[in-house]
Amino acid sequence: MQHYGILIDTTLCIGCYACEEACANRWGFPQSDVHELSSTKNTTVLTVNDTYVPRMCMHCEVPTCASVCPVGALQKSKEGPVTYDVSKCIGCRYCMQACPFDVPKYQWNSTNPKVTKCDMCHDRIALGGKPACVEACPAEARVFGTLEELKKIAENRFAQNPSNYFPQIYGIKEAGGTSILYLASKPFAEIGLKGNLPDHPLPSLTWAVMSKIPNYVFWGGTLLGGIYWITNRRKEVREFEAKLEQMEHENPSRRISNHEQEN
Repeated sequence: MQHYGILIDTTLCIGCYACEEACANRWGFPQSDVHELSSTKNTTVLTVNDTYVPRMCMHCEVPTCASVCPVGALQKSKEGPVTYDVSKCIGCRYCMQACPFDVPKYQWNSTNPKVTKCDMCHDRIALGGKPACVEACPAEARVFGTLEELKKIAENRFAQNPSNYFPQIYGIKEAGGTSILYLASKPFAEIGLKGNLPDHPLPSLTWAVMSKIPNYVFWGGTLLGGIYWITNRRKEVREFEAKLEQMEHENPSRRISNHEQEN
């Protein structure tokens, strides 16, 4: 099955924030005039160097967040979106540290906190629909489709208006490839997108570390278990000696002298 994605053309974005409103409605988040990703905003439109830049989860083809999650709360779905299962999450927040695009956010002020991020409206896609942000965009700055379709659309836009675009599709190679692709009129670093990412998937690095964790857990647990046993054993010995001294004090006739012990 081909993966779906979104092509974001920053030359068409008019900064109307309709995508933010649609996303907030879909998640049940409050409307906000603060235009940045947060624990209550899964998509936003930044203004960087006079350019409107929509931002959301990049839905990496090989997601680093999923590779570091010890309980599988984050998964790359067969359709393309990286989904999050709150029922599995233990709040370790490794995903926040691992994400090369600084996307996952944590609900620090909540009594029942969880990680939040865009899931590309996975439920809508599964029913044959489009992500809410794409559907709401009046300028068609966001296009939904398979990655192959989106690449062809981007290439056609290059061919038709070469002077309008910086000659690169952002997301084709970054961090091994993402399901969110960008077009822009200037170098991507100038509109706030990271340009120093490797072309290979980052989980190849994180797995090398995470694969060692079971050993750390085992030996750490063994060490703590040993310390607990020794501490508990010392306590039992002290209690036994105290009882023995009390019995000898109450029944002097039961004392055994050193001389009698030797005989």
